[in-house]
Amino acid sequence: MQIGSATPYVAPSPSSLPARALSSADSVAPSSPELNRSNQAPVTSTSATGSDEQASLREEADSPGNGEDAKPSARETQQVRQEQLQVAELASRDREVRAHEQAHAAVGGAYAGAPAYTYKRGPDGKSYVVSGEVSIDVSPIPNDPQATLRKMEVVQRAALAPAEPSSQDRRVAAQAQALAAQARTDLAQQRREEAAAASEERRLLAEEREQEQQEKEKEEKSVQQPPISAPSLDLYRGLSQLQSPEPTVDLLA
Repeated sequence: MQIGSATPYVAPSPSSLPARALSSADSVAPSSPELNRSNQAPVTSTSATGSDEQASLREEADSPGNGEDAKPSARETQQVRQEQLQVAELASRDREVRAHEQAHAAVGGAYAGAPAYTYKRGPDGKSYVVSGEVSIDVSPIPNDPQATLRKMEVVQRAALAPAEPSSQDRRVAAQAQALAAQARTDLAQQRREEAAAASEERRLLAEEREQEQQEKEKEEKSVQQPPISAPSLDLYRGLSQLQSPEPTVDLLA
């Protein structure tokens, strides 16, 4: 996904430039020695020749050609001012876009690509940056919600790093926030499953230990009580011999 300065650059139109009114000093006609002399010398003659000379000088002074000589210079001045203003706008835009994209790249770190710029040539012949973008990875990390959560937090900070995030920047930040919320849910579920598995393991281990203890106690009891042997028949034989009647002696024989 791309994040960057989505606002296009619009060059200032000539109508938006402040118009400079020409003063009378800007269109002064070049002075002539004859006109200066006529202004400085008093009029002492009313002859036809003098009247013709004055009339000729007045026509020359009032001729429209003298005023038009200053107009091309005024147009050139206005054009130069327009170009200077356009160059200033382009330079300002260049600084703004570069700072914007570099903020994305610096905060995004390993998840952000290098800034890509679009250039525009100014009236001065130089190229200025007018727009740019930075690619950023917003894919979750499979089977690892903890790593996904850390990644989405970085992506969200990178998208909102510039002083004035664009609408595209805010969309990327919202997407990263949603993925971070899902990662938190998956992480909580994973921890519950791990806790249940650990509890079951502890139960089985306790049962195994208890069974081993019981078997050990049985072995100890069997060692303390020797087995009972079968009774001997020799004792009964001896008793039977003692109880047999003694042989009698026949005295008559």
